[in-house]
Parts: sequence; structure tokens; C-alpha cells
Amino acid sequence: MNVLSQALEKGELIVTGRLIDASNATLLGEVSFEEKKVKCIYKPIAGERPLWDFPDGNLAHREFAAYLISKHGKFDVVPLTILRDGPFGLGMVQQWIDIDHTVDLAQFFGTDDIRLRTMALFDAVINNTDRKIGHLLPQADGKLFGCDHGVTFHEEYKLRTVLWQWAGDEFSEEEKNLLVDLLSDIKSNQIPELSGLITNTELLSLISRIENLLTSGTFPLPSQEWPAIPWPAF
Repeated sequence: MNVLSQALEKGELIVTGRLIDASNATLLGEVSFEEKKVKCIYKPIAGERPLWDFPDGNLAHREFAAYLISKHGKFDVVPLTILRDGPFGLGMVQQWIDIDHTVDLAQFFGTDDIRLRTMALFDAVINNTDRKIGHLLPQADGKLFGCDHGVTFHEEYKLRTVLWQWAGDEFSEEEKNLLVDLLSDIKSNQIPELSGLITNTELLSLISRIENLLTSGTFPLPSQEWPAIPWPAF
């Protein structure tokens, strides 16, 4: 366990503010561990609003499940995320990402940047229903992260995203291998935490979704049954 992980898991969590635009309780926080202080986002389960189309589980568990898929699948697009207790109970705690404000997200999201392509593939795997432009977090060092993965892993195809520029395009060999390895890890229970974070039906749908992606060999197409772009897009 690295120092950052230790700090998020074991440090004293203090709430320092709140993101008022979020529909669920999204709190700014800071964890102090030994002599290290880490800025973070804290989303307590107690502050979640029920969703009619996600009746089971909770957003915090889905956020953590998304992080595990990002990590084990080698997408590396979700900031370090854990589940832990805090001032308002159990919730998701995620490393705060300082974004590069020189990047114009309104222009960036529509480019063919390989980092966005990786994000689009990740979203197809987790069945992200809400990839907004504002959820993209580019860093000054060139790394790209994404946030807000609470409405994911639905058993039905519900992909809603602003990243459709590769729809129907064939996967590269590297992308195919990534999917093959991830599928193998899930089937062989190399990510055992998943079964406690999403329902068994959702887990089976995750496996089926990856298998279907490998069978088609292409990025998915937008659904014709509902809006494929989240609103608001930003």
C-alpha cells in the first residue's frame, strides 16, 4: 500500500466544503495521516438520493466498482478511490484531481485524443449512463482522469456519453487484449470485491458486455431508443 492509499484509508477525514451543483451530497475533504495531508472528495451513502432506474445498491459502491475496473483493466482513468467511514458515515472517498485549466474542455472532448478513446472504451465496459464533458479531468502532466461513476453497471444497455467519436470503429489489438485480460480476471474472480458492490445480475451483464464488445470488435453505437448524450452535456 502506497502512502497515498494509506492516507485515504487511515487518515483523519475532515469535511472542508461542499460542491453545491451536485445532485447528491458531494463533500470536499482533507485527510491527515502522519505528516501527509491529501485533498479528497467524500460522498457519504447517507447523502444519496434514490434513483428509480438503479433500485439496488448505492452510488458509492458503484463508484468503487468503477475504480476497480479501471485499475485491474489497466484503463487507469479513475482517481484512487476507496470506501471508508467518515463524519457522515460510510461513503466513497476519492483523491482530488487538480485539473489543467489551460485545456478547453468544450473543444477537447470532441477530439480524437487517445486518452479520450481509452475513456470511451472504459465507459462502454462499465455501461456509464452519464459521461459529461465536465467529468473529464485533464492534468498538466498529460494524464486524463474521469469522475462521477455512480450511475454505472446497469444490466440494460444505457450508455450515455459525449464521447461518440469512435462509434463503430474497430478496436486496436491493444484494446482487444485489454478486454480479454479484464474478462479473464473477472471470470476467475481476480477482482473479488465486485460481487459485494454490484448485484449478481449486473456482474453477469458486465461479463456479457465485455464478451459482446470482443465479438463485435468495435466501439458500440448509440442507442436509438433513448437520448445517447447526457443532459446537460457539461
